[in-house]
Amino acid sequence: MNKLWPSAAAALEDITRDGMLLALGGFGLCGIPEALIAGLRDTGVRNLTVASNNAGVDHWGLGLLLETRQIRKMISSYVGENAEFERQYLEGELEVEFCPQGTLAERMRAGGAGIPGFYTRTGVGTLVAEGKEQKEFDGVTYILERGIQADLALVKAWKADLHGNLIYRRTARNFNPLAATCGRITVAEVEILVEPGELDPDEIHTPGIFVQRLVHNPSPEQRIERRTTRKEEPWP
Repeated sequence: MNKLWPSAAAALEDITRDGMLLALGGFGLCGIPEALIAGLRDTGVRNLTVASNNAGVDHWGLGLLLETRQIRKMISSYVGENAEFERQYLEGELEVEFCPQGTLAERMRAGGAGIPGFYTRTGVGTLVAEGKEQKEFDGVTYILERGIQADLALVKAWKADLHGNLIYRRTARNFNPLAATCGRITVAEVEILVEPGELDPDEIHTPGIFVQRLVHNPSPEQRIERRTTRKEEPWP
């Protein structure tokens, strides 16, 4: 039941392949599995489809995989903080499926719950609805969205036990619990590891049954995506 692997490289080596569909937790740089992303880059796998709220920033997070051209398609809701992401998309080098943020979250949740699709009003009458089945319920039009069942999910947790039970910290929870459940194989990067039985069951966000492998990263970089400070005002 000990799911701990010695490194990100070791945890990913035998479960990655070209053309995979991946689900990644994180929101900007908050709660991203940075060691696992770097490990994925080092495997050299290519033609990846990645479902993630965004692609991080240039030179960090998923931006590392964009620089090495390992991502073929992004399923995302936001692209504004990564110049290379924008450039590749505008020049036709990267396929992008734009997905409203709440819809993306629900697609991951649905996939993890074994629900192949659901209807939503979000996107009706916009480009988001193009090519999708539409149906009326009580006189209101909805579009069909497919659940996401990823080949591999990579997530970041704050604390875990060796059985893979996960606790996320504050806003770093974001997409991580949803991504964790929708992966056929889920690998979690964690900051604090404890023995089984040390976690309060009421505090566990993702049960270990959803997690196959753990990687310990006790000192993540935790970079700031956009530093904002108040301008210094002159003395009177």
